[in-house]
Amino acid sequence: MADASPESGPSTVAANRLHTTLHHLAPARGPPPPPAAASTSSPASSTSAAPSPAPCAAERPYPRGVAYGTQKPLKWNGWGYEGTSFAVNEEGQVYLTGNEYELSGKVFPNFRPWLEDNVEGMDIDYTNPPQHSISLPPAVQNNEFVQAVEGHAARTSLDRMDCLMHAHGHTAQDIHRLRYGTFDRIPDFVVWPGSHEDVEFIVKLAHEMNVVVIPYGGGTTVTESLECSPEETRFIVSLDTKMMNAIKWVDRESMMACIEAGATGKDLDARLAMMGLTLGHEPDSMEFSSLGGWIATRASGMKKNRYGNIDDMLVHVKMVSPLGTVERNCHVPRISCGPDVHQMILGSEGIFGVITEATMKVRHLPQCRDYGSIAFPDFESGVGFMHEVAMKKAAPASVRMMDNMQFQLGHCLAPEDNSKLAFFTNALKKVYLTKWAGFDLEKMCAATLLFEGTKEEVALQQKNIYAIAAKHKGIKAGSENGRKGYFMTYMIAYLRDYGYTYWLMAESFETSVPWSNVLTLCEKVKERIYTSCKEKGLPFQPLASCRVTQTYDTGACVYFYFAYVYRGVEEPLERFAEVEGEARDEVLKWGGSISHHHGVGQLRKQWVTETVSPVGVEMLRALKKKLDPKNIMGTCNIIDI
Repeated sequence: MADASPESGPSTVAANRLHTTLHHLAPARGPPPPPAAASTSSPASSTSAAPSPAPCAAERPYPRGVAYGTQKPLKWNGWGYEGTSFAVNEEGQVYLTGNEYELSGKVFPNFRPWLEDNVEGMDIDYTNPPQHSISLPPAVQNNEFVQAVEGHAARTSLDRMDCLMHAHGHTAQDIHRLRYGTFDRIPDFVVWPGSHEDVEFIVKLAHEMNVVVIPYGGGTTVTESLECSPEETRFIVSLDTKMMNAIKWVDRESMMACIEAGATGKDLDARLAMMGLTLGHEPDSMEFSSLGGWIATRASGMKKNRYGNIDDMLVHVKMVSPLGTVERNCHVPRISCGPDVHQMILGSEGIFGVITEATMKVRHLPQCRDYGSIAFPDFESGVGFMHEVAMKKAAPASVRMMDNMQFQLGHCLAPEDNSKLAFFTNALKKVYLTKWAGFDLEKMCAATLLFEGTKEEVALQQKNIYAIAAKHKGIKAGSENGRKGYFMTYMIAYLRDYGYTYWLMAESFETSVPWSNVLTLCEKVKERIYTSCKEKGLPFQPLASCRVTQTYDTGACVYFYFAYVYRGVEEPLERFAEVEGEARDEVLKWGGSISHHHGVGQLRKQWVTETVSPVGVEMLRALKKKLDPKNIMGTCNIIDI
């Protein structure tokens, strides 16, 4: 490993770092080695001996299509775990299959009626079952490269299904092609490097042999950033970083950890928790997305208010470009040394090189965690609450404000509870909200909350939040609703895949916008979606909704969701892309950004010049041409060369 010796890190590394090597790696890597004789510190100490070397490739097998750290199989044609999906039982009710989640096996009696009442054209009598196999394009051959890589990777594969698994992300279009079509071009070869040095060898070899390299982390991208160009005639390699997932060292005094880029969110969170630590980064894709992917897209998580965005957490990053490795020589909180190379790597989406490791800020696990929810009479009141929370810097770890459509959707996804107490409680809540509080169920909205910190901090956060909510006509709606709302985030992609079975195509996209434009942008973008579908003659009216998520002093992140039944639509992917594109035009018209945290990829590339100016694009293009003169990195994400 590159940083196995104290000489390769900061000068104080030998005294301050707790090295966590094999003991904190995935189970497939084998048991931890015996402790070095020179180390007498306890696990909580800030000193230890240098780490032992990583295991060889033969000790780290990586099966196809599994969630690393769990070894659970993943779907080849949809989101998430194989065996987990929303389905209709014999009684005609929707339930969640599998056993991976708290809601697995639960029935949602209100979900199907709500869909059929609110989504025009939705009818489970009209099914659109997915194909059971897929026809794949022939592979380009390059035996010389394949043979040269052997011995410099933990695993390699020419298997076409492995290549397919690395050919896409999770846009609506990606999933439609998997279920009902195919891809014109997919990678020819998949390689799983085991170390930074492996990546250096592979990228250098690719540069010498003019082979295309596409970095791959968790594959959760929603920007078409992994798609191969049908016009690309060169050999294409998908470089999967998942087997580079070690926590290489932890410096408890400076509260930072060096982590390999392939570590996935859920697994990393569990391993840090074993040490009493947390990164605090929880994106919607946390189960499957990787640290390298977060950095490459400038990711943001649900707990951004407490822990920051990924760029706030980053201390040091290492990237392999076709010209060699790029990194700073120190792990410091701030540096004044011209334009920051970290900023050139953040958000680069694989066009400059492969991110191999990063040193990240870590925090102690919070002493206390609690959930909450607040009901508001309308969206305007809820946004006013969010604005004041931001202005007073009173935001808890997470606060998300849903519009009425999302509030209704969340309500109908409540699992079945036939107890008399549940019936009485739900009826009483409805009477309270509609009769006593005067809320209109067709207008009311809700915010979900997550509080973290010491008991005293959480108590103060709750006092401040609920006081602000009361000023905006908000009513406490209980911690259980907040908890369910927080974890329902992990179900959204499963719900989208369920919709395809009944000709329902759905997607989400996000933006950031100044506070002065939040309400207008939310209204105008939803209007544009409805108008666009009508102008294109689509047979069924869409559903459009939004929520306000991460907050800042000057603005907020807004998520949009839209869906419509596409039964009978010719060229459905083209029409869907047109609707989404016009919605994005409307976002920019009202002062929104091209993206808050999903990135650009190929999907939003047409708006980059408008976003950063023609001169800005030329700056990016010049850097790309210098670092990657043969254009081997990525798939022309962000800019054209």
